[in-house]
Amino acid sequence: MTIDRVLPLSGVHNFRDYGGYTVQGGGQVKTGLLFRSGEHGKATNADLAVIDALDLRHVIDLRGNSERRANPCRRSDAFMAEVHFFDGETAGLAPHVEAAKDAIDVNAAHTAMERLYSQLPGRENLIWIFKRYFAALAEGDGASVVHCLAGKDRTGMAVDLLHHILGVHPDDAMEDYLLTNTAGDMDARVAAGAKAIRSKYGDIDEATIRVLMGVDARYLEASRAAVIAEHGTIDAFLADVLDVDHARQEALRRHLLV
Repeated sequence: MTIDRVLPLSGVHNFRDYGGYTVQGGGQVKTGLLFRSGEHGKATNADLAVIDALDLRHVIDLRGNSERRANPCRRSDAFMAEVHFFDGETAGLAPHVEAAKDAIDVNAAHTAMERLYSQLPGRENLIWIFKRYFAALAEGDGASVVHCLAGKDRTGMAVDLLHHILGVHPDDAMEDYLLTNTAGDMDARVAAGAKAIRSKYGDIDEATIRVLMGVDARYLEASRAAVIAEHGTIDAFLADVLDVDHARQEALRRHLLV
């Protein structure tokens, strides 16, 4: 199924529908219910009108307190969604900024991002908000958006886990993850990331910044491999760490598949 995934917003990067994929055993993920994005702090009034039209019931903000203070989300007067967040730090720094400290060149940036992704599944505070993400969606009461700062790393891992639960083929889930590299205005996203990265670490070159602000299949594979190495299977990680047992998986499928 081909759908127009990307919402062409001018102040919110990487806002897109991650439904519509076919699933194992037949059926597909519903569209118009599952959205992902970067932060909403620079949303224009026109952007807010588009977001309001989605009739969101849940916003899952994977950022920590310092990130939210630096880029508080804009909301319209009509905004009625419940906002879920962890009251503390989920990553200390946004993952692409954290990885930049070791990114002296393109190859080092790739290595740093892979290492960081292998660590994300073990971060306790991030796990807390991931639990809220799955619990909120299992309620089945409407559309949601999950986001972090750039909408690619923490968000990418969360979405990949949900796709696994729903029975989306890993290759299709990877395709969705990699859409970050082409969704919306990549140059604007790189420019925004470059400002934060260079203010902290100095004059990192443009090619390295692009690696940090993009995604690569190796990153998500590193996260998947770390989960399996630690827990045996992704399903065991979901059940034992994220409280997504068989009953909750069934609830998610019931609400999100057609």
